[in-house]
This record gives sequence, C-alpha cells and structure tokens, in this order.
Amino acid sequence: MRIACFSTKAYDRLSFTDANRDFGHEIGFLEPRLDAVTATLAAGWPVVCAFVNDHLDASTLAVLAEGGTRLVALRCAGFNNIDLSAAAALGVAVVRVPAYSPHAVSEFTIGLMISLDRKIHRAWARVRENNFALDGLLGLGLHGRVAGVVGTGRIGALVARALRQGFGCEVLATDRVVDAGLVAAGVRYVPVEQLLAEADIVTLHCPLTPETHHLVDAASIARARPGFQLINTSRGALVDADAVVDGLKTGQIGGVALDVYEQEGDLFFEDLSNEIIQDDVFQRLLTFPNVLVTGHQAFLTHPALHAIAHTTLSSVSAFAAGLPLANRVPAPPAA
Repeated sequence: MRIACFSTKAYDRLSFTDANRDFGHEIGFLEPRLDAVTATLAAGWPVVCAFVNDHLDASTLAVLAEGGTRLVALRCAGFNNIDLSAAAALGVAVVRVPAYSPHAVSEFTIGLMISLDRKIHRAWARVRENNFALDGLLGLGLHGRVAGVVGTGRIGALVARALRQGFGCEVLATDRVVDAGLVAAGVRYVPVEQLLAEADIVTLHCPLTPETHHLVDAASIARARPGFQLINTSRGALVDADAVVDGLKTGQIGGVALDVYEQEGDLFFEDLSNEIIQDDVFQRLLTFPNVLVTGHQAFLTHPALHAIAHTTLSSVSAFAAGLPLANRVPAPPAA
C-alpha cells in the first residue's frame, strides 16, 4: 500500500526503508508535522503514518479522510494526539505500536536517574572547560533509597526490577493492575498518595489519560517527600511544569529529569540552536542546576526503531489484506 509518513527524520527513513524490504509498500517520507494544513499532502495516500507530536484532531482527520486516507498508523505507543471518536465517525482505522522496545526506555530512565543524582551531565560540561573541581557534584546514590514507580506496565516493570534487584532500592509501585512477579521480587504496591509521601525518587511510566493529566501538580508536589527527585520518560502532560518550577524554587523538589515536556511539540525533534525559544516555562526549567532535560530520545535505539518500523508495516499489510488488526486502537464508547 501507499504510505505517507509524516514528521520523518533520517533515522526514520533508514529504519522504515530497511524494514520495508520484507513488505514492499510504497512509502513517501514527509518532513512536516501532520496537522490540518499539511494533511493535504496525504491526498491519494490510503495510509498515513504519524508520530507523537503530529496533531490528528477532527479537522486534520477530516482532511485526511477526504483525501482517501483509511488507516492512520501511529509509530508510537501513545494515542493521546488523535481524536479517536472523529476517526471512527470518518471510517478511519487507527493502529499503534504498543511495545516497541521497553528495554530502551527503561534503560534510559535509569540513565537519567543516575546522571541527575550524580551530576554526570554537570561534570561533563565542567570538564570540557578544564574545570575538574568536585564542589557541587555530591550525590546521594541509589542503593538503599526509596524509589516510587508510577505505572508498572512493560517499561515500569523493567525499571522497578532494575531498581530493586540491581541497585538495592526499596521500591514502591502504584498501578490499577498488580504485577504478581514484581510483588514476588519485593516491590510493594501502595496508593499513589503514599508513594509520593515516602519515595525519594518518583519515576513516571503511566499513559496520559484525563485521570493522569497533571498527575504531578502543585497539590501532589506539596504532599510529596521533601527533596524528592522526579523522572519522566512517559508523557509530558503528566507533569504541570509551572508547579514543578515552583517546587524547585522552594526546594520541595530536589531534582528533575525530563525526556518529555507538555509543550514539546513546538520544540523537540528540531534544531532550534539559532532560534529564540518563546516558551518561558521551559527556559526557566533549564536555568536550574538540578534539572536535566533531553529531547524525547528514550526510545532511540537501533532495536527500537526496527521494531517500530516492522510492527507498523505489519499492521499496514494486515489492513491491506483485510485481516484483523492486532494493534488497533478502539474508538471510545459513545457518551
């Protein structure tokens, strides 16, 4: 089938071209992000492949459907950027990649955690300026600390196991579904309020839903253990960035490591080194010495990119053949 692939970078083109040798689809690689304006570029393409910061609201989907698009293939796990009700009404099916490489994200999470605590990013910057002083680089270490894992799906479970078995942390977890294997490994499930009150480190691995939007806000930060460290490699809107700035200023938050940001659609995946960033909250975050921000790269490994491309193209092949779509995102129930 013909696939219009939006928001593509060089690594997307390489991974999809390589994986497509097993499928033989026609792929058109487009650099612009998908929205109601750029959706006209997909006219005549029955399949559109979109990424996390593409904007698939009702107006965008209407343009796609009018141009002949019948399948939206999200090359990511999350689907909060698409109006599923509008897609269903227009007869547009939606598929995603539910688990492309949980190891990639879990390993990156641990990396952020260690770098934040041991100030590795600050030490690297100092050494490049021939500053080898150790003042200000004192860390706490992970061993023996209390780590709270919010969400124990594939990624969260790997993080919880690594912290418990690899680093000797006491691990608290919260999720609607209790993982018996984690309990057997010594992970203790508690309500999210208790997790926040007791954890030295809080790491987020839950999906973005209306219930989890701004899960970390001014109220939850106030209830949390003073000086706790916050890690987010899940979805930016889980965190109220304004509240985090306030928490950093008062010392209630001891450090923050973010690979995602609520307003990242205007920032991430682009080279803006010669631009003036207009997001004042984001710029304020970057001024804190105990804040580490990366540009949504936790997924970026060769195995993950291969899995994303292969799973996406498999879904397109199933759609073309009229087969059931294993990774289909169902429309929400009617109100």
